[in-house]
Amino acid sequence: MNTMIERMAKGAVISLIGLVVGTSAVADGTPVIWKQVSALLTTERAAMQAIGNDRLALLSGSASSKRSLRAAAKSSRANPSTARITTMAQINALPRANGNTEWRCLAEALYFEARGESLQGQFAVAEVILNRRDSKKFPGSVCNVVRQGSKSGKKYACQFSYKCDGRSEVFSEGNAYIQVGKVARIMLDGKVRNLTKGATFYHTGAVSPRWSRKFQRTAKVGSHYFYRT
Repeated sequence: MNTMIERMAKGAVISLIGLVVGTSAVADGTPVIWKQVSALLTTERAAMQAIGNDRLALLSGSASSKRSLRAAAKSSRANPSTARITTMAQINALPRANGNTEWRCLAEALYFEARGESLQGQFAVAEVILNRRDSKKFPGSVCNVVRQGSKSGKKYACQFSYKCDGRSEVFSEGNAYIQVGKVARIMLDGKVRNLTKGATFYHTGAVSPRWSRKFQRTAKVGSHYFYRT
C-alpha cells in the first residue's frame, strides 16, 4: 500500500513539473521538449489508471474490498517455488521464514494448534484460518480471526482453544516454531487451499462438539475433522 501511495505522489509531482516545463517549452518554441513531456504525462496517467477501482477501494480501508482483492490476486501471487511443497524434507530445505504481524499470528496458531500434526495437517489448519479471514462471517485479518472470543475472559469462548486455556503462550520447541513459520509463509504467499474444501471449522477426533452435527463435514486430515457451514 505504501508503494502505491508513493507512486501516486510521485506521479502528481512529475505531472506538475511536466506542466511547468511544457508551458515554458511552448513559449520558447521547443516542440521536441513538449512532446517528451506529453509522453511522460501520458505514461503517468496510464499508470494511475492501472491502479484500478478495486485497489483504490483498498486504500480507503474497506474490509470487503480487501477480501475481494485478496481473493482475486490469490492465484497470481502464489510463489511457484513453494506452491508444490508436500513433504517435510522440502520444508526443512527452505530458509527460515519471516513476515509481518499476520505471519506471526498464523505461525503462532499453527504452533499451538497443529505442531504435532503432519505437514498436510498443518496446511489444513492454516486453510481454515485463511478461509475465515476471507469470509464475511469472521474478522477480516488473521490476527483477529485467531483472537476471536479471547476478550470475554471465558475459558471456552475462544474460537481457538489455546487462547483461553490459561497457559502462557511460550514457543518452547524452537525447531517446531521454525517449521510452522515456513508453513505460515507458504500459505500467506498463496498456496492453493484444496485440502479442506472451504472449511471454516475443525475439531480433533478426541472431541465431538455440538456444532459438528449441524455443519457439513468436508475432510479429515490427520487427527482433525473439517467442516463448513
